[in-house]
Amino acid sequence: MVSNPVHGLPFLPGTSFTDSTVLKFDAYFQEDVPMSTEEHYRIRQVNIYYYLEDDSMSVVEPVVENSGIPQGKLIKRQRLAKNDRGDHYHWKDLNRGINITIYGKTFRIVECDRFTQVFLESQGIELNPPETMALDPYIELRKQPLRKYVTPSDFDQFKQFLAFDKQVLRFYAIWDDTDSMFGECRNYIIHYYLMDDTIEIREVHEQNDGRDPFPLLMNRQRMPKVLVKDSKTFPQCVLEISDQEVLEWYTAKDFIVGKPLTILGRTFFIYDCDPFTRKYYQEKFGISDLPRIDISKKEPPPVKQELPPYNGFGLVEDSAQNCFTLIPKPPKKDIVKMLVNDNKVLRYLASLESPIPEDKDRRFVFSYFLATDMISIFEPPVRNSGIIGGKYLGRTKVVKPHSSVENPIYYSPGDFFIGAMIEVFGHRFIIRDIDDYALKYMESNAAQYSPEALSSIQDHIRKREAPASELENKQAEVDPGMQELEALIDTIQKQVKDLPHRDNICEAFQVHDKEASGYVDKEVFFKTCGSLNIPVDDSLIKELIRLCRHGEDKINYYNFIRAFSD
Repeated sequence: MVSNPVHGLPFLPGTSFTDSTVLKFDAYFQEDVPMSTEEHYRIRQVNIYYYLEDDSMSVVEPVVENSGIPQGKLIKRQRLAKNDRGDHYHWKDLNRGINITIYGKTFRIVECDRFTQVFLESQGIELNPPETMALDPYIELRKQPLRKYVTPSDFDQFKQFLAFDKQVLRFYAIWDDTDSMFGECRNYIIHYYLMDDTIEIREVHEQNDGRDPFPLLMNRQRMPKVLVKDSKTFPQCVLEISDQEVLEWYTAKDFIVGKPLTILGRTFFIYDCDPFTRKYYQEKFGISDLPRIDISKKEPPPVKQELPPYNGFGLVEDSAQNCFTLIPKPPKKDIVKMLVNDNKVLRYLASLESPIPEDKDRRFVFSYFLATDMISIFEPPVRNSGIIGGKYLGRTKVVKPHSSVENPIYYSPGDFFIGAMIEVFGHRFIIRDIDDYALKYMESNAAQYSPEALSSIQDHIRKREAPASELENKQAEVDPGMQELEALIDTIQKQVKDLPHRDNICEAFQVHDKEASGYVDKEVFFKTCGSLNIPVDDSLIKELIRLCRHGEDKINYYNFIRAFSD
């Protein structure tokens, strides 16, 4: 034997003190069961053994007979790693009430044996309080309940059959299901057969009720009132319920007029019964007062239909149709008004009120359609202006600025006159001029216009006619070739074809003639003629332009447009 050079004692290996010393811990782990409808997980109880001689561990599951699960030694004796750094479990790492992870499985230590407890306490380790071992829910479910012995009843069913044969209690009931979606209140007849205490529920069909003519809601059978506590999982849809699963059955005393009754999850309210039933209750139970209960419901007052707030898309009338019917229909139109005012359009020349300098020279043509009260806006294109002309606003109804969303007020012909400001979706326009048809419409419908509108139109007509008359007088006095101009105009109207309309040409020139003088610059004149496709290269048109000159750089477009047809 080798001696210890320090103390002089014989050397003993470290394993001699802990040889055959094992620490035992009780634990469990949870295992998922994905392929079963009866259990989602199971609890497996194991014993964890720690060998002090070499710090190895093993995990053993007690074998349960006919379990169908491979049991026994789950993990062979070996040193087990507790982290990724390669450290191994030590007996100091084990305690009650902790979780340890071994090869991806988490074990919950709940208890240890007496020897292990004494050893750990002697080493100065404070043990956690013990925990109860988790039980497997499926095993607990399969445990057989204690047998209950029921003494057979001395009730004579044959006597009941002979005494109450062909005697049936009839009750009239309703099932109110109006609280659920698409629910309704339906009538039923409940029959209670006294001979065997069975119940039958019949449906009451009305003509054209839209339901299949099934006579029975529930076949004749006995109905349980109170079930045994542990019989909730009884397969009632497969097996018939016997007296062992039922504590109390429905009897005749449970059917009282004026009281609700729940059968198969439906609550029936009994409101009446037949004369035989009343007589039976008076003789059997001493109940003589079974009056009929009025179940007719008063119709609720009609709910006022409130429209949701306008969302800004489309017209208010079109959006409101979505609230009236499931499939919206277009709003009704005034057919008489559309027939009377078909193809009748009032045109106005307007300018844009804007602080931007480029918008001051822009001109717009408003078209008011009398048949539909709609407005469209067109901007005549001007070359080299930097603004693309064309359709500025399609046909639509325009709401006045200070009208409410619920009751919109649209612009009418009476709102259009010289100097009137029209606000269209945040843009302000000022009416500068109107066409001849609009003037005739105002004369024939003066009642629709305010005195201010009529006076503004009269002032504008005077201003427009005064320069034209003065110009014609001056030309008649100064220019002796007026007859030559008239003859040339007649020749152009007869020989030159496909000329633009006079109103379109006049509106194009008036855009540039802001002072309504009847003259435009020569350069502007030819640009406007080019935009309107007027054949200025034609010899007759050239001669007409020569006769309409006023000075060197002005042209009288009033005389020029006389050559074009209305």
